[in-house]
Amino acid sequence: MANRRPASSGQKFIARNRAPRVQIEYDVEVYGAERKVQLPFVMGVMADLAGKQLNPLPDLAERRFLEIDIDNFDERMKSLQPRTAFQVPNTLTGEGMLQVDLTFASMDDFSPANVARNVDSLAQLLDARTQLSNLLSYMDGKSGAEELINKVLKNPALLGSLAARPANDIATGPAAVQGDAHE
Repeated sequence: MANRRPASSGQKFIARNRAPRVQIEYDVEVYGAERKVQLPFVMGVMADLAGKQLNPLPDLAERRFLEIDIDNFDERMKSLQPRTAFQVPNTLTGEGMLQVDLTFASMDDFSPANVARNVDSLAQLLDARTQLSNLLSYMDGKSGAEELINKVLKNPALLGSLAARPANDIATGPAAVQGDAHE
């Protein structure tokens, strides 16, 4: 019996071999014999994809075409440093406009979390959300921690003193908080 290999999907074949998606052929007669000739499909795109650059781009005549594919996309994006700058209504405080200035070095920079990290007021909210999520994970199943948090939340004076205390003092542990609760 012949050894049969599992059938491979077309997408996996293309990924392995990087075959062109467009193939142009024509029939030509050479010395009385007809044969097929394949023309390469090359496409050039001229576009200003850099957005609002801090450093001006070279003149159009001095620019060169770049080959961009899936393997070098982030590298090309990092070299172009596409940037956008605009203002949006400040819905966080309801006052004025919020300045947004984003520079992209990879496709990951387009994710909502990375965009939030690059806008100061959103970065603070994202950091607070991350800290609350970590606290929730830490407290899961620890009744003593839940009781301590409830005690702190019910005592405005204690909550105010914790808010005024530097972060490294708060990180010394629950003993410091419990000591303050008895004062």
